[in-house]
Amino acid sequence: MDFTLTEEQKMVQRTIREFIEKEVMPYEPQVLRNEREGRPGLSREEIRELQLKAKRLGFWGINTPEEYGGANLGPVMTALIQMEVGRTFVPFQFGGSADNILYACNEEQKQRYLIPVINGERRSCFALTEPGAGSDAANIRMSAVKDGRYWVLNGEKIFITNGNEADFAMVFAVTDKEKGARGGVTCFLVDREMGWRSEPIQTMGEWSPASLIFENVRVPEENVLGEVGGGFNLAMRWIGQGRWVIPARGIGAAERLLQMAIDHAKMRVTFGKPIAERQAIQWMIADSAVEIEATRWLVLRAAWLAERGLDNRHAASMAKLYGANMANRVCDRVLQIHGGMGYTKELPIERWYREMRVWRIFEGTDEIQRFIIARNLLRGYVKVGELMD
Repeated sequence: MDFTLTEEQKMVQRTIREFIEKEVMPYEPQVLRNEREGRPGLSREEIRELQLKAKRLGFWGINTPEEYGGANLGPVMTALIQMEVGRTFVPFQFGGSADNILYACNEEQKQRYLIPVINGERRSCFALTEPGAGSDAANIRMSAVKDGRYWVLNGEKIFITNGNEADFAMVFAVTDKEKGARGGVTCFLVDREMGWRSEPIQTMGEWSPASLIFENVRVPEENVLGEVGGGFNLAMRWIGQGRWVIPARGIGAAERLLQMAIDHAKMRVTFGKPIAERQAIQWMIADSAVEIEATRWLVLRAAWLAERGLDNRHAASMAKLYGANMANRVCDRVLQIHGGMGYTKELPIERWYREMRVWRIFEGTDEIQRFIIARNLLRGYVKVGELMD
């Protein structure tokens, strides 16, 4: 067993950290100021400029196949990169990528949807969640009824990331009520100009998802993504990766926050001593460091399984459950160590505090992850103490 990173992995890790520190972190004061005044942290143009700078370093389409101009670095490298990106709250992600299910496009669809998204010319959103179907994704009710060569969509999607900005959506609708999730859900590529509209949803964080409304939206049959009835399997393929990417970003954020706490504890003096000498503070720092390290190996294990083409669903659920909670606990401790200043908007701690809370909800709630983990163990899909492959 060897936990050493390869020279290539070390080089990528160093390069990404340098890029984040030199190019992205300087935007942090601007992001905080803009968000305090009710504006987006960065404009689309500023994000695009950062993405093109990264492209010149070779970081474009991290998981995009080479045939589409991507780097195709694989899950483990992706996890390492996301740990570095998570070190800043600036809303940045590397360009040249598309949601993994868009690779199910046929050749004509690739020209209209996949390639323009990779090139940054179009923006998509993944529309599965509904008011009555969040964790229970199989319970979606949006209908799609065939009318000649069109499907007519009616219903509402909710909490859709990028739903306010996207010009097309990957929409999941019921095409066969009898079959439901077992062959009765279909995914459609639906352009905004076909008639759906979006409404922003205000949240406690800076994430602003959307409600998407479909009223007799006519979608041509050639806009079915994959096969009719194959939508639910596509949806699960999209969700799976997020369950280990979210805690990967959480590691970066928690490391940055912990360093802030360490620096502050050394400088802040109470009753004649730095608070770093107080056992209460030391224990918060120690517990945080242990939990960050534990999350790192849960995430890398899930990514390693994915890279080998093995079933990583159980590992991904454990990484998501533990990692999302870890980030929230660390941020809470860091805020406490900073006292009143941690609670102000002068520091980014309270911003991270609000942002991280949703990590325990989207891509599968804590409760869903516990359900999956327990079910796998109780039904014998996974054995306690099972030997590693």
